[in-house]
Amino acid sequence: MKFILNTANKKPVMFLLLVAVSVCFTACGIYTFRDVSIPDNVKTIKINYIENHASIINPQLSPKITDQFKQKVSSYIRKASLVNSDNADYIIGGYVSAYNVSTSAISSQAAATNRLTVAVHLIFNNTLKNEVKEYDISHDFDFAASLTLTQAENQLLTDIITNLTDEMFNRIFSAW
Repeated sequence: MKFILNTANKKPVMFLLLVAVSVCFTACGIYTFRDVSIPDNVKTIKINYIENHASIINPQLSPKITDQFKQKVSSYIRKASLVNSDNADYIIGGYVSAYNVSTSAISSQAAATNRLTVAVHLIFNNTLKNEVKEYDISHDFDFAASLTLTQAENQLLTDIITNLTDEMFNRIFSAW
C-alpha cells in the first residue's frame, strides 16, 4: 500500500505539525536553564580553586574560570549557599588539564587557522551520598594563524571562560 502526499496536503500537515511541536515544547518547558534543580537536602556548596596543570600556563585562566563558575552557581542555585568549609554538601574542584595549540587548517601549504584546545578535569564530590564523579571537559577555539598565541588569547579569553564554565555547570547540575 502506497501513501501519496500531494502538494496540496503538505502545507496543512506541516502547519499542524509545527503547532503540535511548539505546544509540546512550551508546555514542557524543557529548555529553561533557570530551573536547575538540586535535592532539597543540599544546603551548602564549596567550589575550590580551579588550578592550572597544563603545559602552557595562561595566568588569567584559572582565577577567571573559578570566579565565573562561582558566580554562575550562586546565580542559578538559590536553595544552597556557597561556603568555604570542607563540610559542604557538594565540593567541586578540578584543574586545567590541557592548553595546547595546533594547526587546524592549511591553505597554500601554510597554516591558515590554528586551534587552541583547552581542557578541564572536574571533580564533583557529593558528600551526602559519599560519591565522587570526575568529568573531562574540552573545547576547541580556532584563530587566524597570523595571530600570535598572546593575541589570540586576548580575543578568545571571554569565550573560553564562558564555554568552559557553562559546560562545567551543565555536567554537574543538569541531567543531560
